[in-house]
Amino acid sequence: MKVALFGGTGFVGSYIIDNLLSEGHKPKLLVRSESIYKVPSVGDCELVIGDVNDKSAVKKTIEGTDAVIYTIGIIREFKSKGITYEDLHFGGAVNAIDASIEANVNRFILMSANGVCPDGTGYQKTKWMSEQYLRNTDLKWTIFRPSTIFGDPRGNGRPEFCSQLKKDLINLPFPAPLFHEGLLPFDAGNFSMSPVHIKDVATSFVGSLQNEKTELKTIELGGQDFTWKEIIQIIGSASGKKKFMVPAPVIAVKSVAKALDRFPWFPVTADQLTMLVEGNTCDSTKYFKENNINPIPFSEKNLSYLGKD
Repeated sequence: MKVALFGGTGFVGSYIIDNLLSEGHKPKLLVRSESIYKVPSVGDCELVIGDVNDKSAVKKTIEGTDAVIYTIGIIREFKSKGITYEDLHFGGAVNAIDASIEANVNRFILMSANGVCPDGTGYQKTKWMSEQYLRNTDLKWTIFRPSTIFGDPRGNGRPEFCSQLKKDLINLPFPAPLFHEGLLPFDAGNFSMSPVHIKDVATSFVGSLQNEKTELKTIELGGQDFTWKEIIQIIGSASGKKKFMVPAPVIAVKSVAKALDRFPWFPVTADQLTMLVEGNTCDSTKYFKENNINPIPFSEKNLSYLGKD
């Protein structure tokens, strides 16, 4: 199959390219000129130079393909630079969905996120909006909702959960915060996530292309549940450091983040903190079993890439 891929220079997209090529598919990517260097196996991919907000470039990318995968996403927005959830999560997805319908390319796979909802953070709302738009079409769609994704980001500045935590928490000479709601730290650091390996995510996306059982389905992707405290401990061990942890009321950190998260150097936004303490868990055991996927566990061994520096 020839597959139009939006987001091929990102963390998830780069692994999807690897998987597409290993399964004999031909990736066709929409890429900004300044990001071509981020495309893995660039010689094996067909490139269209442009931006997802350029409808003509989006149409050109989809023309002559058999399926579309949309993985474009950002973990924080910078409105002063024109980088917004609205444009990339929703507007770009709408452009790709509309172009797919116009080109009679019926198979469409969308990357959403676990925990999306219509009344959450800007990240959650715009992901949810793109889901609703896709569901209201006659396309043969599949929506994947991964929990926290981990795995070697392989350079090129791709954001990855564990590498970011190592940089922003583990490497700093301060205790790691065990966030908690309210003033009393009874449940500090006890909210949970279901980290899922990037290779399992990529395998799921590519495997669904010709799997009719995944059509018109919303599929959650996650591994074993871990608390925030356990995640910090495992990342610290993988980084060769034993990290001291202390309770931290999230409301206090949010107040600082609201004042400073417009600056790129500040490590976290108020919305990210909101989503963090909500937790992010799901059970994908049945899905993985039915699709013969043996999920890669979240463990110190599988975080060995954190020790590279």
